[in-house]
Amino acid sequence: MIRVVADTNIFVSAIMFGGLPGAFLDLALRGSFSLIVSIPILDELDEKLRLKFQVSADDSSAIRAKLEAIADMVTPPENLAIIVDDPDDDRVLECAIEGRADFIVSGDRHLLRLASFKSIPILTVRQFFSAAQPVQNS
Repeated sequence: MIRVVADTNIFVSAIMFGGLPGAFLDLALRGSFSLIVSIPILDELDEKLRLKFQVSADDSSAIRAKLEAIADMVTPPENLAIIVDDPDDDRVLECAIEGRADFIVSGDRHLLRLASFKSIPILTVRQFFSAAQPVQNS
């Protein structure tokens, strides 16, 4: 099964706005691919939802619990320092390495600028759907 790490902005977009990120998250919830997450990614998601979008603590906790229930949780052993302009993006790279991801899906310009990291392609949601065509039909 395809293993995928999503950047926090994909989760936020999916939850708050739907669209292609929402379709991506729906596929993850249905088990069409293995979603990989780490505590730092979930912590950042929780912070963004509560502080930037005023999502209640209860709702944010429920979202986190749902993601923890369906995802493969990993604990990266190393702290990378690759993306100087946004160190939070390094948490995504760490998660992808530890989780043996096939893809990183992001809307973040710092990550997308890398194009790949340690042979893991970094794609937008649209690019992921094109690259992993069978996933959409699951």
